[in-house]
Amino acid sequence: MDLVLWRHAEAVEPAGGAGDLERALTPKGKRQAAVVAAWLDRQLPRAARVLVSPARRAQQTAEALGRRFATVDMLAPGGSVDDVLGAARWPDARGAVLVVGHQPMLGMTCAFLVTGRPQPWTIRKAGVVWLRARERGSALQVVLHAVIGPDQL
Repeated sequence: MDLVLWRHAEAVEPAGGAGDLERALTPKGKRQAAVVAAWLDRQLPRAARVLVSPARRAQQTAEALGRRFATVDMLAPGGSVDDVLGAARWPDARGAVLVVGHQPMLGMTCAFLVTGRPQPWTIRKAGVVWLRARERGSALQVVLHAVIGPDQL
């Protein structure tokens, strides 16, 4: 299974009574999302499942990919490593799963899968971490397949 963690692109700061879930992408964020989406579209299998936080900024980031996606409430800001892994059905799902979400949840998920402990790792805005589960003998291994940000494309 491949688990691709994509942090939403740059969003406006909360203003005058607007809730966190309503924050939209900035013009820079829209450019970031488009650049990373173009790269992901070339890399991801067509059958990849795309799971997205209900937050507007995550929805807009995912829309840049131009693929169908499912909105998953447990991926909202404040979610946990267990929420991400449960939604993605790690490590048992077949194929690739792309999760579009938030910090610190995505960074902690990455750290947990790589080190076995949730730690406050940072994934930059619009950044992608691609992890792959594989079995070697009777042990599950996690392979870091790619780490990319919009400024690298």
